[in-house]
Amino acid sequence: MYSATEHNTMFFKNTLVRFSLLAPCFSLLAQPANADDGTENILIQGRKINTLGSEISASEGIVGDQEIRTRPMLRVGELLEFVPGMVVTQHSGSGKANQYFLRGFNLDHGTDFNTSIDGMPINMRTHGHGQGYTDLNFLIPELVKSIRYRKGNYYAEVGDFSAAGAAQFDLKNSLQHNEANITAGDDNYLRTALNANVFLPKGSLVVGAEYQQYDGPWSDVAEDVGKKNLIARYSLPLARSDFHLTFMAYDNQWRSADQIPTRAVSEGLIDRYGSLDTDLGGSASRYSLSMNWETENWHWNAYAVDNRMDLYSNFTYFLDDPINGDEFNQKDQRHQYGSKWVYNNTALLGTLPVDWESGIEWRRDDIGKVGLYHTAERVRLSTVREDQVMEDSLGLFYQATLAFTEQFHLTTGLRYDHLWADVDSNLTANSGNANDGLFSLKANLSYQHTDDLAFYASYGQGYHSNDVRGATISVDPASGENVSPVDLLVRSEGGELGFRYFLADTLNLSASLWLLDLDSELLFVGDAGNTEASRPSRRYGAEVAAYFWFGNDWRFDSELAWTHSRFTDKVADEGQYIDGALPMVASLGLNYRANQMGWQGALRLRHFGKRALESYNQVQAQSSTVVNANALYQWQHLQIGLEILNLLDSNDHDIDYYYTSRLSGEPDEGKDDLHYHPLVPRSFRVTLNYQF
Repeated sequence: MYSATEHNTMFFKNTLVRFSLLAPCFSLLAQPANADDGTENILIQGRKINTLGSEISASEGIVGDQEIRTRPMLRVGELLEFVPGMVVTQHSGSGKANQYFLRGFNLDHGTDFNTSIDGMPINMRTHGHGQGYTDLNFLIPELVKSIRYRKGNYYAEVGDFSAAGAAQFDLKNSLQHNEANITAGDDNYLRTALNANVFLPKGSLVVGAEYQQYDGPWSDVAEDVGKKNLIARYSLPLARSDFHLTFMAYDNQWRSADQIPTRAVSEGLIDRYGSLDTDLGGSASRYSLSMNWETENWHWNAYAVDNRMDLYSNFTYFLDDPINGDEFNQKDQRHQYGSKWVYNNTALLGTLPVDWESGIEWRRDDIGKVGLYHTAERVRLSTVREDQVMEDSLGLFYQATLAFTEQFHLTTGLRYDHLWADVDSNLTANSGNANDGLFSLKANLSYQHTDDLAFYASYGQGYHSNDVRGATISVDPASGENVSPVDLLVRSEGGELGFRYFLADTLNLSASLWLLDLDSELLFVGDAGNTEASRPSRRYGAEVAAYFWFGNDWRFDSELAWTHSRFTDKVADEGQYIDGALPMVASLGLNYRANQMGWQGALRLRHFGKRALESYNQVQAQSSTVVNANALYQWQHLQIGLEILNLLDSNDHDIDYYYTSRLSGEPDEGKDDLHYHPLVPRSFRVTLNYQF
């Protein structure tokens, strides 16, 4: 017998399989690309749009679908690298959320960066593998209309996980053309996708289906990725309003080649693409239904999500258990529900015009199981911790822009957030209730000196929520020692000065100097099942992003970010450096596109510099540079493309850590070592895309 939850999940999965099997038939229902159905096909050019006068800070922008489709990418999570200064890496299998870095933060899987899709939050609270867990594998890149990014915590509409910034993905309501494509490449890479406008008597429906398999270059483990995605989006214009209903389904299974210790390679136990534990990997699924309704003054969205993860990892090998090893299993099963209402209008303050908006948002994370288990060869040996969690949050915000003159604007915002949590743990001492709330202030000054040049000054307070298990915990499950509960909400505060310069069809330039303070905090560590102290910190830096157009054919972009990150307190036996904070990030790109037909191509370089891996900066990770390229030829309805990833076949690392682990036969205390995940070697992928 199945529970109601298991029955619903099986139904969703069976539905996904049926839609995938029917995908080749979509073309029978598809509208011709030039059909007049009352919808407007818009090619979003993103950074080529002059947004001066509509943005409130120097560190926000929009990326369009034309830019998204022309960039060579190894993995879908790299969509977030369109945010200037952000680095997206991976330390494990392709099915996991990526590792993210921005503004001196090692964001882990998303702790201090807010990510959403059409207003539906992606970050997951109190997740089995990390607070703010942000897995983007459910996205189909061809269906992303735009990415709006906002760095810093200066925006009243954005709440949790917003210290470093936020990004919102918006999906397409209609397609310029229907398309079917197949991509094949090294290491048994295969991707098939079909995206189509489906004919309906009223409204419009966009359907996309994707299947991907991949083994990776690993010596001892074939990743055996089996990823399936489905997106169906219905749009209906109503009287003075627009309505959208979106169903998304994602299912994935994979095996993992995790990070490896340097000494295992140097001693000849494995090669640089080898693995010390070949039982690792997992499965994940995500099913969601969301709604958006928008009028001139109102915007309302609502969503329901079923999300599951089952993950096996082993980072320390035989340090804690010399007999069975340190393999562990993390499970996460949850439902998420939420809604957001926003109202905007215009008023007068005396004779001065004021544009204002206010909103309320509610979210519930109904977590049926979040667990950590000690395993060997995927067989459970013991339970470290297992919990049921109910987490509710309510956010209220107000933001107003006062126009002193046509050029000089002041935008102020106020936000209040409250979070309630109930934890039912297998350890009675760790069960309980907790709640917390805080106000956040925002202020932005903008002065548009000319039609092409604007200056900005911004200040804001933000926060991220902690894993609620750390707020009720009384006993460390690993040591059995008493510990103190943590605050649910952790304050961040910062500001920046900057400018933007836009010269039509030639240059889009932005630059900023910024500073950010983060309060003392304690975070729940999902891999260990306990809380770990973190200290107050200060980060500041400079960023420059420049996009050049040479005629209608060539585009060059340059994104540079420099960051200084330090702990601000002094603790015995601890240094001031923040582990893993990237001090230098550079991204350069060259793109060619003559017209709709003929050749187009892109060449892209991403570099991040050396960084401290422990608080005294005595152990550093080496810098890492990777170059990707593609070339495409369009002939009538057929597009042929070649993508070369890691063009120069760099041996650099994708990510590095420094910690203690123990190999079989080593002393009981183990050894401190650098653990790394290498870049994927040079890989070729060929794509055939048919448009109809």
